[in-house]
Amino acid sequence: MAPDMRQVDAVIRERLASRVALINQISTYIVSAGGKRIRPRLVLLFAQALGFEGPERFELAATVEFIHTATLLHDDVVDESSLRRGRATSNALFGNAASVLVGDFLYSRAFQMMVSVNRMRVLDVLADATNVIAEGEVLQLMNMHDPDITVEDYLRVIRYKTAKLFEASARLGAVLAGADAALEDSCAAYGRALGTAFQLVDDLLDYEGNSDELGKNVGDDLREGKPTLPLLIAMQRGSESDRSLVRAAIEHGEVQRLPDIIALVRRTGALDATRAAAADEADRARRCIESLPPSGAREALLELCVRAVHRSS
Repeated sequence: MAPDMRQVDAVIRERLASRVALINQISTYIVSAGGKRIRPRLVLLFAQALGFEGPERFELAATVEFIHTATLLHDDVVDESSLRRGRATSNALFGNAASVLVGDFLYSRAFQMMVSVNRMRVLDVLADATNVIAEGEVLQLMNMHDPDITVEDYLRVIRYKTAKLFEASARLGAVLAGADAALEDSCAAYGRALGTAFQLVDDLLDYEGNSDELGKNVGDDLREGKPTLPLLIAMQRGSESDRSLVRAAIEHGEVQRLPDIIALVRRTGALDATRAAAADEADRARRCIESLPPSGAREALLELCVRAVHRSS
């Protein structure tokens, strides 16, 4: 992927340019922090797996990265986060107002980029994705500090907030290649399942990882009052006192009890159960692309299914 990703990076640098100095400063800071760049890779891999080699794939790969970066800027403001990818968040450095407005710039620049591809289906896919992502952000906000949400409520947030852009990225590769509706839907289903697996592992790492590996503060989800799957499973499996501990932690964001919560989610097997749920989603993703012709890109997509589950950061 290295040569293709260099092309994507070149598009990102070109499209980040603005006559406003603060926009350049903040957007360059957040994009240069790196990250796994899985979403742009999905655009490229599905285009390659289906035989499309046009330059539009680089433009759309950069577009989905811009959309993702915009959501990160907004997320960090909403969550009052101070650390991401091992560095201070942009809101911690530049303030909330600047971060929100630069996030808006990245969203609007992404729409300029998708228009430049001149394909109505591309606009349809990404307009729908950004709308659903926004709904997911609001749903997550509504669920904050609520220990009574169901697992289905939690999964709905994941599918809206995280998996939707994975789904759109995979679908875009198929759209560029002119795939029929059934194949396009299979590619999208892969992305949706992979994105769900990815977020499930993210949520368990908040209780299993360490800050240096994660690039964020361990326990951030608890501090923000997010009732993620490890906590929901721990409440289902634990004793009455265990449930009381988790409920209070979610309701009040009691990060001081983090060591007790970590011990509890481990003792109840909640972390293993969460990773098993992620493995089920990854297996679902793998089955979605079994019909793709053999290629290096197909093998890379299968490898992503494994890496999404068995990672520590």
